[in-house]
Amino acid sequence: MARRKWAASTLVVTAVLALGALTACGSGSASTTTNSSGSNDVTIAAYANQATTTTITVPVVDSIRNELPKSVLDSGKLVIGVGALPSGFPPLAYVGNDQKTLTGVEPDLGRLVAAVFGVKADVENASWENMFVRIQSGQFNVGFSNITDTELRKQQGLDFASYREDNLAFEVLKSNTWNFDNNYENLAGKTVAVGSGTNQEKILLEWQSKLKSEGKTLTVKYFNDLNSTYLALDSGRIDAYLVPNPDVQYHVEQSANTPQPTRSAGTYSGAGSSLQGLIAATTKHGNGLAKPLADAINYLIQHGQYAKWLSTYDLSNEAVAKSEVNPPGLPLSNS
Repeated sequence: MARRKWAASTLVVTAVLALGALTACGSGSASTTTNSSGSNDVTIAAYANQATTTTITVPVVDSIRNELPKSVLDSGKLVIGVGALPSGFPPLAYVGNDQKTLTGVEPDLGRLVAAVFGVKADVENASWENMFVRIQSGQFNVGFSNITDTELRKQQGLDFASYREDNLAFEVLKSNTWNFDNNYENLAGKTVAVGSGTNQEKILLEWQSKLKSEGKTLTVKYFNDLNSTYLALDSGRIDAYLVPNPDVQYHVEQSANTPQPTRSAGTYSGAGSSLQGLIAATTKHGNGLAKPLADAINYLIQHGQYAKWLSTYDLSNEAVAKSEVNPPGLPLSNS
């Protein structure tokens, strides 16, 4: 993947877009002028401070627009929920440097999808828990917020349209030649940091148990914050840090010009060895949005806008070949 400089920039999806007024709590709403038979003018991520400038042309696709529920067409907007309160999670979703516009990978895709529909993208921020409540209540039409497709969430009344692989990654110093190579046995003798209570901790501890049964060691370390973790990596007290892939890609760019640059030493599915985990647009079951969401994402995949969106954030290694409605999700045993 080509290295990019993460700098203040604007991601523009053509048709015309103007940034709308945002609520005091940090919610972001981008007002969009639309023409159901032409294209939208949309400005996306105008206040992002971790993205490259990219221009993407997105026409309104009437055949997909016509699939939308009447309530969405009548409102003229797609209400997109993001669970990034209080502090956000760059590069996926966070408040931009204007201190009010919600920007990042996730809201940007929501805006691209809304452009295909020919409706306004109304992006609203919430806490992670409240986002799901508002999806279920219909206040949010859809969630774009790094939400993993799981069988438990389907049982809880949610539908999915997949758009990104859900991957974990090992971050190491650039000077370190070690690679994971999708083989837990390569962790023998290593010291790896991980966040407590996370999916990656569960996976790492399973590997630790396997190695122990083989007479080998894997030391797992925990730190109170990111600064402490990266100080330990810089000093050699840990060999690697296991974290979601977007976090690694983000920090690799941040560290590129420092005395201790880092790199990714390999990825692993967040769903484990038997299933590729998927991130998906999430909507209330049966509200008629899952199929048009998947169709809009597939249009973006087939016409190149999707690839430009991912490459803007150096996440091309999480691309999917197609969006699917309710594909197999993280099993109940691992939810």
